[in-house]
Amino acid sequence: MPLSDYMAECLLHPEHGYYSRGEAFGVAGDFTTAPEISQMFGELIGLALAQAWLDQGRPSPFVLAELGPGRGTLMADLLRATRAMPGFHAAARIVLVEASPALRETQARALTGYPVEWADSVADLPDLPLFLIANEFFDALPIRQFHRAPEGWAEVMVQRAETGLCFGLSAAAPRAPLMHRLADTAPGDIVEHCPALAPATTDLASRIAARGGVALIFDYGDAVSRGDTLQALRDHAPVHPLAHPGEDDLTAHVDFAEIARAAHAAGATASAMMGQGAWLERLGITARAKALAKRMDTDEALRSHIAAHRRLTHPAEMGSLFKTIAITPNGAPQAPGYDPA
Repeated sequence: MPLSDYMAECLLHPEHGYYSRGEAFGVAGDFTTAPEISQMFGELIGLALAQAWLDQGRPSPFVLAELGPGRGTLMADLLRATRAMPGFHAAARIVLVEASPALRETQARALTGYPVEWADSVADLPDLPLFLIANEFFDALPIRQFHRAPEGWAEVMVQRAETGLCFGLSAAAPRAPLMHRLADTAPGDIVEHCPALAPATTDLASRIAARGGVALIFDYGDAVSRGDTLQALRDHAPVHPLAHPGEDDLTAHVDFAEIARAAHAAGATASAMMGQGAWLERLGITARAKALAKRMDTDEALRSHIAAHRRLTHPAEMGSLFKTIAITPNGAPQAPGYDPA
């Protein structure tokens, strides 16, 4: 089967899929996302969304949405940081795009006291101005992987062998979705294509273009896909992607240029891509870190806080590996912290 089908079954199968387990995140899970590292991440995203809301005329009502909200930590921090913004909470319909029943229960507990709704997809969101955050959502969309050959592209397939599952290659052939990659690749190069990336971006960008709002996207990746970036994590350590189907987190780097192309084609504006660390610094994370440090009552808490700030922002950690891009309506003010493309 194509790699994309394997990933979809491993991650999304309703009974045996990885996300049906419900506890993939945090120290007890297989990986830790930025909101689980420090409250500062969600707080600054909240302030950026609130400023974008002000810049676009304080629309009311509007949808405050998150794609793949994990345990609800980011949304909880976001809402706490914006509770003093006059009118913001009153105008917001909080909608979490989450298909997992187990994760919905976890999110409900994290957001006790807030009127939260859930949706299965972006298509199910209310038809209102959309202020949306997607943190480490697109990296879990299934990918197809191709090796360039003189005859075209050979697709990576997952197949059964005597010793278990293994990778193989289809016959090489021209591939329409990869025609634009002939100019920047050579025989032997590997590229990845995420079939759901452009449609998902088009859906949310079309809504923003028509009704207003902003989408802030954070993920690991780069301007274009190049090389084998498929990875599996188990207990915070890499494992072979075929070792434990349905039991490990499977992800791949995000093609941010594809996001920008889809947004523009949908009639919206995409900012320039930038590193997560640079964006957080522009939003004032160091000042916020210093303010929080004054409240630390033990050396251990302070050391953990300093380490969290470094992990989110330093180029050797998440600061450069993770990128961010913003989608806004044409003609709207640039989202806080971003540069025009």
